[in-house]
Amino acid sequence: MDPVQLQQVLINLLRNAIDATLQSGDARREITLRVLSTPGNVEISVHDHGPGLEPDVLSKVFNPFFTTKPHGTGLGLAISRTIVQAHGGTLAHREEPGGGACFYFTLPTL
Repeated sequence: MDPVQLQQVLINLLRNAIDATLQSGDARREITLRVLSTPGNVEISVHDHGPGLEPDVLSKVFNPFFTTKPHGTGLGLAISRTIVQAHGGTLAHREEPGGGACFYFTLPTL
């Protein structure tokens, strides 16, 4: 595994979570990073308490050049997904109970 590439994935997810949290205007500015190890896999997730994602946005969020940010390039999640897939893993989104978003990636362990 290339630690620099995986670091970039984590930075992209954290930046998105920070932007979403600041955008929400909610007093609860909290981001949670979790690591879950299971036999054969590790999952790293980033949870935010931002506004969450609408279904129409969610269907496009991993597309290159799609962005919801005024000054975004729309490449962060697309590149991150490519990096994770190149390492044999998956990058995805799941609903966050109570609002917000959760992006996570899984990687195989040796």
